[in-house]
Amino acid sequence: MNTLDAMNYLKEKKWIDLSHGIHESIPRFNAFDASQEKTLFTIKEDGFFAKKYTFPTQYSTHIDAPIHFAKEKRYLHDITLKELVLPLYVIHKEDEVKVNHDYCVTVQDILDFETEFGLISEGSFVAFASGWSSRWETIDAYYNYDEEGVAHTPGWSLPALEYLSEVRNVTAIGHETLDTDSGADFKRNNGLLGEYYWLKQNKYQVEVMRNLNLVPAVGSVIMTSFPNMLNAPGFPVRSIAILPD
Repeated sequence: MNTLDAMNYLKEKKWIDLSHGIHESIPRFNAFDASQEKTLFTIKEDGFFAKKYTFPTQYSTHIDAPIHFAKEKRYLHDITLKELVLPLYVIHKEDEVKVNHDYCVTVQDILDFETEFGLISEGSFVAFASGWSSRWETIDAYYNYDEEGVAHTPGWSLPALEYLSEVRNVTAIGHETLDTDSGADFKRNNGLLGEYYWLKQNKYQVEVMRNLNLVPAVGSVIMTSFPNMLNAPGFPVRSIAILPD
């Protein structure tokens, strides 16, 4: 099969957008300002239409390059093109998260997943489907702070990340929340230990994903794209899942 045949074959499959839109009213890390946009030129007045956008690198659905948390690790431009097209495994825990908002993916969860679906392949992308993106339009529900200001949001446990990196050697992870760690773990550990660990391995992650509930556990491919920014710690992305059927 040549490349054009491969492209046409993939276009016959179902494609799912895993990325949220970008505007000033979306949930964001509380240290960041909301995005801003300004019209610079209009067709009526200038003959062409152009805008200026201002937003943080970690905004909406975005990629974290390793340098975001780990000194002397890779910038965004160091991530190779072939790392951006990967086999996609999705660990579905939507039901568990409905019951426990502080749910963390465990090593046992991954072992159970592999018992059912087969071993996670080296060089793949593993996503945690929590269903949290269904809260996106209601900011308070997305943050889910309690009366003491603690966010109750799901995440990855540190041992699960260690398993994915050191045993399975996956290339990237993804999740629907703003952080790798659960809100409870962030409070308990006084920091994002899971996120720091993952990026220190010189691997990347995609945060604030959506529509993972529409993607099967195995058999899909994920493609992630972003501008070729130099020396950036991250950037908003367009991530797409190509389903097997």
